[in-house]
Amino acid sequence: MTGISTHVLDTSLGRPAEGVPVELALSTEGGWTVLGASATDSDGRVKDLPAVEAGSVVRLTFDTAAYYARSSIGTPFFPEVTIVFTVAPAQPHYHVPLLLNPFGYSVYRGS
Repeated sequence: MTGISTHVLDTSLGRPAEGVPVELALSTEGGWTVLGASATDSDGRVKDLPAVEAGSVVRLTFDTAAYYARSSIGTPFFPEVTIVFTVAPAQPHYHVPLLLNPFGYSVYRGS
């Protein structure tokens, strides 16, 4: 099993994005199956997503509209950010950070 974690940084403010809802889903023959959901903590981190099997294709979905609804930004250009990736064999953990601003985002495989 491979652990999955993430964090979100609001690059427009230069600080962690607290309260971003995050969902982890597994690709199956019938579509996507939600495995778990959480929200970023005060440090912008989510550490309590379930582990997944090696070789799985998984999806992280960040509800950025919910985050920006609590700010002066209101409606963001990207109301949702979805990241799909494959969990390679022999990888004990994946950390997938999201760098976010109202008009763009970037993701990478962290450590």
